[in-house]
Amino acid sequence: MIKRAYMDIETTGLSKKRADITVIGMAIEEEVEQELKVYQLVGEEVSSEALSEALKGVKCLYTYNGKRFDLPFIKYKLNFDIENLYTHVDLMYFCWRKNLKGGLKRVEKHLGIPRELPDVDGFDAVRWWFRYVDDGDETALDLLLKYNGEDVANLKKLRERLRVY
Repeated sequence: MIKRAYMDIETTGLSKKRADITVIGMAIEEEVEQELKVYQLVGEEVSSEALSEALKGVKCLYTYNGKRFDLPFIKYKLNFDIENLYTHVDLMYFCWRKNLKGGLKRVEKHLGIPRELPDVDGFDAVRWWFRYVDDGDETALDLLLKYNGEDVANLKKLRERLRVY
């Protein structure tokens, strides 16, 4: 069986040249139980070494819009070229083929994939990060990690709904 991972990053903005990666979230599908184990690299933990360690044994990596955003951001900031190291599948393009357009949350809503934080987006993630960094707001960090955790866990549900293997 191929060991799969689902990845999503949070950043302080959209420009890889001016913004920073705040969280790299990964849900790793354990081989035997197919249970997801979520790993999150946060702040100073974000490094190519930590990312490589977290992805040890992974053969296939799934993202949503990762080809255009997450992977180039990681390559620029960490000099870590995911596409040369793993098989990468961007689920956004499979959604497009089924006329499912828009961001991950919109697609999830259309497919009936639930969220505990349904009305949250990337802008909220940026605000939470700065509340945590500037004010020491641990609740903001908890919300950011919960949001990112839902993103990566829902990528598995999306892959299964799309029947992408």
